[in-house]
Order: sequence, then structure tokens, then C-alpha cells
Amino acid sequence: MKYITEYRNKDLSHKIADRINNLLNGYKGKISLMEVCGTHTHAIFRSGIMSLLSDKIEHLSGPGCPVCVTPNKYIDTAIAYSRLGDTIITTFGDMIKVPGSTSSLEKEKASGSKVRIIYSPLESLEIAKKNPEKKIVFLGVGFETTAPLVASTILSAKDENIKNFFVLSGHKLIPPAMTALLESKEIKIDGFICPGHVSAIIGEGPYRPIVKKYGIPSVIIGFEPLDLLEGIEMLTKQITQRKKPSVENQYKRVVRSEGNKKALTLIDKVFDVKDSPWRGLGLLLKSGLSIKKAYAKFDAEKNIECEIEKTKEHPECICGKVLMGTKKPYDCKLYSKTCTPEHPIGPCMVSSEGTCAAYYKFKKE
Repeated sequence: MKYITEYRNKDLSHKIADRINNLLNGYKGKISLMEVCGTHTHAIFRSGIMSLLSDKIEHLSGPGCPVCVTPNKYIDTAIAYSRLGDTIITTFGDMIKVPGSTSSLEKEKASGSKVRIIYSPLESLEIAKKNPEKKIVFLGVGFETTAPLVASTILSAKDENIKNFFVLSGHKLIPPAMTALLESKEIKIDGFICPGHVSAIIGEGPYRPIVKKYGIPSVIIGFEPLDLLEGIEMLTKQITQRKKPSVENQYKRVVRSEGNKKALTLIDKVFDVKDSPWRGLGLLLKSGLSIKKAYAKFDAEKNIECEIEKTKEHPECICGKVLMGTKKPYDCKLYSKTCTPEHPIGPCMVSSEGTCAAYYKFKKE
């Protein structure tokens, strides 16, 4: 606990904030810093660090919530599977309330479908063993952080010859989304707060081509108040002192430059990189993961047929724009009125990593 509290030292937080504000003295205009990690979004709001900093720093939340960027078609597919009489859906809890085109897994469960919340993909294998007459479909939603766990589970299913376990892969890769944001030119981004958890897997390398091509400073940052402030100071120095843009690693106690080689090997062994649709960003090249042919017997899409309803979006939900950073949650007509964590209309209000949920909890406006 002492180790954790050291990263929450109030006096040191104020000193770093003062250094950041001094760097901005005389700087013309604002600098816009975007995080692409839902945990960062909530950590920034929870710690209140932006209240210590100059209003010359604009904080933007990007597509850092894996549940939020998952498109409706994926959710509709999961719902269609849940309606089959011989299936059990296993999923992390955030997916339960996410609305699809006309329903949600929570509603389907209330209507009798078998949907189980789990805390590890490996739990799905135990469920499969205990229910050999059922098809167990795990919803593989997440970024590079969760993909190795799912890959390991598929390998275990193969080793144990479990024939009724399947994965509906909806995994996404963060660097292509960062590139898409810069290519869209819909929003001004001066620096990226790179995700700590994802970076623990992929390391520093995947960010370097982005920095080189677009000249955008990027810093891998941890999640405690002092992590965030030190990382923002590093970004501010690069921007205000006109340094050559680079990838810096503030979170060295967790993130290695080369990443986690064992985890990357697992991903490469089980998954292929594919083009993938993102909510708000559309179809992004080489931004998702599909199960390799060698493990096709565990691919839900290749083994389970079902009729999927025509996908549609809620006409007033602006989740896509919020994920791109072009709109704030309170720009939405539904926010905090008809759309709340108890009764979410869009995924950004559902997930514990969603931007709308963070605004609702920490920044009432």
C-alpha cells in the first residue's frame, strides 16, 4: 500500500502541476491531449488532476473503451446466438447491458436465454465440460490486453479436445485507431496519452511509425495521479519546447520497450490481423483479430449458423462522435436524461470504461 500511496502524494502532485503550468506560460493557443484508454479516462476524472492544470490544456477522450467501439452488428450476432436453444453465452460483465439494434444480452437473459458473466475466458472451458450438449460461445471483446488470454484459452481447448467451445472474436488493435483519428483530421490532437495496459503487451514499437509520420508526441503513461501528471509534463515539454516528437515511456515500472514477447507470441499463433469495423471510426484496415484457420473449429462465426436481424443505430445517440473526441457526452440530447448507467441508450454509458459513464460519475454538467 505504501508503494501505491507514493504515487498519490498530494504535495508532489501540486509541484508537478506547477511545472506543467510554467511550461505553458507564454505559449500561444491550447494543446489538446487525447487518451485512448478507458481506464485513463476514469483515472483522470477520478483524480481531478485537470483542475490543477492550466486551461491551455484540453483533455480529449478517444476510442479507448473496447465495449464502446464494438459495433452493433457484433452485439446483434451475440444476441442471435443467445436465442438458439443449444447455446450458452459467456462474457465479461460490461457486455451484458450494451444495447444492440433492438435488444441486449441482459434482456435476452431475462427472457430465458443462457448468458453467464465470467471473469476469465478459462471459465468458459469448465462450463463447456459441464454442459457437453451445449455450444459455449465466449464473446472475445477487448484490445491487445485481453487477446493473449483468449488465445491461451483456445490453445487449452485444443489440448483438452473440447469440441463445444467457440469464440466470437471482436478483438481490436489500438495503433490503427490512433492513425485513423489523425487521418480523419476532424479533431486537433497535439499529443497522445498512450494506454498503459495495452502498451504492457505491445511495447513502444507500434507507436513509433505514427509519431514519425504525423509528428505527434506520444507518451505511455500509468494510472496513478503522479503517473498522469508526470506523463502530461513529458508531453507538454515535447510540444512547448518544440522538441522532435518521440515516443516516451513514463510507465517503465510496468511497460518494457519490446512489450511482452510471450503474450505477443500467443496472439500471433492464434490470430490473424484483419480489417475490422469500429463504432464511430468505420472500417479500419488491419485493426482487428480473427481466428486462424488452424483453430477454425473454435471460431463461432464459422461453426454456428444463425439469423441476425438488420442492424440499426439509435438516431439520437452520438456515441460514435464521443469516441472520436469530436463531441462531449453533454452534447448528446440523451445524456443524463433518458440515457443513464441504469438505463443506457449507448455503450459509452454502459461500460465501466466508457466516456459517458465517466462524465456522469465524476463530471456532472
